[in-house]
Amino acid sequence: MNDRPFKVLGIQQIAVSSLDKNRLRALWVDTLGLRLSGNYRSVSENVDEDIAVAGSGPLKVEVDLMQPLDPDRKPRVQVPPLNHVGLWTDDLPAAVAWLQARGVRFAPGGIRKGASGFDVCFIHPKGNEASPIGGEGVLIELVQAPLEVREAFGRLALS
Repeated sequence: MNDRPFKVLGIQQIAVSSLDKNRLRALWVDTLGLRLSGNYRSVSENVDEDIAVAGSGPLKVEVDLMQPLDPDRKPRVQVPPLNHVGLWTDDLPAAVAWLQARGVRFAPGGIRKGASGFDVCFIHPKGNEASPIGGEGVLIELVQAPLEVREAFGRLALS
């Protein structure tokens, strides 16, 4: 597949969820030592999340600690507990176009600003008849890598 017009550079984030993000914070922040860097709330996405980070600089990885605003409403961010994996991509629009042309199913919403301010879109956990390729039960977030991240991964590739 040498014609792929984009690269997946690395892990940008993982998102874990619970009915109570304070319990997640007790593990990820208080026990494991990640530091909080922000919070994101969205009624339309039914989510209240704390953004914790491991590492620093352009190669830091987020661990989003999520709970639903309303546990009885969709989307149910607490199911499954590993909500999604985010991947840095060097050219998000090219990735989406190329993947869609090959039958990858995307979740509704298209490319949009994510919780951390980067452009994102999601590969649907399940394929369907029109787009048979999905995440096989895992929601996958594609995240547009900013220049500093692309450069950092480029330096690592050369070393």
